[in-house]
Amino acid sequence: MSSPIRSPSMRIAIVLPGLHRVVRGAEVAFESIAYELAQIEGVSVTLFGSGEVRDSEPYNFVSIKNSPRERFEGWLSLPVFRNEYVYEEFTFLPGLIRRYQPRDFDLTVTCSYPFINWFLRAIGGKQRPAHVFVTQNSDYPAYTNQREYRFFGCDGLVCTNPEYFERNKDRWFCSLIPNGVNPERFSPGQGERAALGLPRDVPIVLMVSALIGSKRVVEGIEAVSQIEDLHLVVCGDGPEREKVNRVGQQGMAGRFHWQKLPRDRMPDMYRAADVFLHMSLDEPSANAYIEALATGLPIVTHDRNVTRWTLENTAVLVDATDQAQVITGIREAFQRRLPEDIAARRELVERRFAWSKIGRMYYEFFQQVLQQNGQDKVRYAPEKISSQ
Repeated sequence: MSSPIRSPSMRIAIVLPGLHRVVRGAEVAFESIAYELAQIEGVSVTLFGSGEVRDSEPYNFVSIKNSPRERFEGWLSLPVFRNEYVYEEFTFLPGLIRRYQPRDFDLTVTCSYPFINWFLRAIGGKQRPAHVFVTQNSDYPAYTNQREYRFFGCDGLVCTNPEYFERNKDRWFCSLIPNGVNPERFSPGQGERAALGLPRDVPIVLMVSALIGSKRVVEGIEAVSQIEDLHLVVCGDGPEREKVNRVGQQGMAGRFHWQKLPRDRMPDMYRAADVFLHMSLDEPSANAYIEALATGLPIVTHDRNVTRWTLENTAVLVDATDQAQVITGIREAFQRRLPEDIAARRELVERRFAWSKIGRMYYEFFQQVLQQNGQDKVRYAPEKISSQ
C-alpha cells in the first residue's frame, strides 16, 4: 500500500514583476533563493513574475504580463507613482489579483513597494499568509512614516546589510541575511575576451551596474579615463544609458565598451576583467560585489560600514567621491591579483556568501516568522521614523 501524499510543510510565494524577465540584483537574488529553498524537503516555492516559465527550475512559476519599467522612463513623478518602478509594479497588479490565491500559501515574499506589499497584506483576511519584506532595494519603506510609506507593514523583515538591521530591529521582526553567489558558476579562470568582443592584451576594469544616477557610473568612467591605456567595460542598462554611452565614447574613445549580456554570460565577463569597480555610495547588498569576489577579482569601491562588513579585508576601499582616491585605488587593485589574494576572496565567498547557505538562512527565518505569526497575526511599527 502506497504512503499517503503529504502537503508541503511550507508553501512560499515570491512576487516581483521582473522575475524571469530581467537580470537585475533583486531578480537574481530572488530566483537564486527560490532555487535553494525548493531543494529543501517539505518546501514548495512559487514565483510570480512577468517572464517565461523555465522547465529546468525546481520551483513553480506563474507568468503575469505587465508593462516594463523602461516604458515609463521620463513619466511624471506623482504621489505614490514616484518613478518608473512603481508604474511597472502597478501594471503587474491586475494579473496578480487574478492569479494569486492566498489560501495556497503559508508565506509571501517581496521587495516591491507599495502596491504588491499592500495587496499581499490586504487579501486573505484572517487566513492571510505571513508576509516577509526583503530590503533588496532599500529599507526606506520600513523605517519612514512619510507619505505612502506610513502604510508599510510586514510580519518579517530581511535586512540585507547590518545598517538596515540596526535601524529596524526594534520595530520589526528582523533577520540579517546578505545576498550571495553560486561559487561553482562564478569562479576564477581564463576569460574568453574575443568571444565577448573585447581586446586581448589590454588591462580592463569592469563595472556591473544599473545605469541610474545613484550608481555613479558616469563618475566611474571619468575616473578610469584618467589612467592611460586602461579599458573600461560597463555591463548594465537603465535610464542613463545614453548619457553613460556618450560620456564613455567621448572620454575614452576606443577604450570604452558598453555591453548588455544575458545572465549565463556574466561569469565569463568577470573572468575577462582585471579589476572590478563599483561607485555607489549606498548599496543594500550588491550581487555584483559577491560575483566579483567569487571570480577572484580585486574590488575598488566606496569605504563604508557595509562594504567593510561585506568584503572584510579583500577589497580596496576608497572615498568614491574623491576622484584622486578612486584612481589610486584602481592602480593599487592591479597589484592585488596574486594567487593568495584570489584564494582569500574565494574563502570569504565560500564561508559567508554561497547561495546554498543563504537559502538555508531564509528557510530558518521563515520558520521563525511562521511561528511568530501564529502567536501574533499582524505586526505594526508604531514607532516608525517620520522623515522630513
